[in-house]
Amino acid sequence: MIKIEASILSADFSKLGEQAVEAESAGADGVQVDVMDGRFVPRINFGPDTVKALRPLLKRTIDVHLMIVEPEHHIEAFAKAGADCLIVHQEACPQRLYQVLQSIRRFGVEAGVSISPSTPLSVLEEIWDVADVIQIMTVNPGLGGQPFLHDQVEKIRGLARRLNELGRNIPIVIDGGIDTKTAPLVVEAGAKILVAGSSIYNRRGSVAENLAALRASISSFKT
Repeated sequence: MIKIEASILSADFSKLGEQAVEAESAGADGVQVDVMDGRFVPRINFGPDTVKALRPLLKRTIDVHLMIVEPEHHIEAFAKAGADCLIVHQEACPQRLYQVLQSIRRFGVEAGVSISPSTPLSVLEEIWDVADVIQIMTVNPGLGGQPFLHDQVEKIRGLARRLNELGRNIPIVIDGGIDTKTAPLVVEAGAKILVAGSSIYNRRGSVAENLAALRASISSFKT
C-alpha cells in the first residue's frame, strides 16, 4: 500500500493540532513533524513538546524528521514524546550514522535515514541492517513549498533497484514537492511513502479534497 503522510510544516501553526487531526480524519496515513535547529538548516521550529502535544490527538503514525546536528542528543526526548519513527540526516552524522540508528531502535522507535539531493546513494551501504525507512529528499531541506527536483527520480529508482538486489524490504519515503503531478513519478520509481505539505495544506481546496486528489493521482499503481 502506498502511504501518504501530511507534513505539518505547511499547516497553520495557530491551529496545528486541529490541522493534524483534519489530515488524519481525511485519510492521511500519518503526519510528519519536521524539526529544525537553525544549524543544519537556517530555520528553527518544533521540538519534543510539539510531538507530545500531538500524540494524544492522533491515532496514526507520527514520524519526526530531524533536520538537526547531533541528533543523538535528542533521540530519547522525541521517543518519550511519542514519535513512532525518528528520521535523521546522514549529512548530520556521517561518521556515526550506524550508531545513531541503533540508538533510535533501542528506544523502541523505528529508525530512518534521510539524504539530501546532493548526497549519493553510496553513503547508505553501511546501514541496510539498521534502517527501517530511507527518505529521499526531492527538495533541499529546510523550507516547505519548494519545487520538486526531477533529477531525484532516478535516485529513487536506483535505491529501489539496490534494495531489490539486497532482498531488503525497506520502505522508500519521498519528501519534498509532492503533488498530483509528481506523486505518480516517484511511486513508479519505487516510493512507498509520500510526505506532502503544501499540496495538502493550501487554499485551493480543503484538506480532504487535496488528499483525495493526491490519492487519486496514484490510484492506477498497485498498492
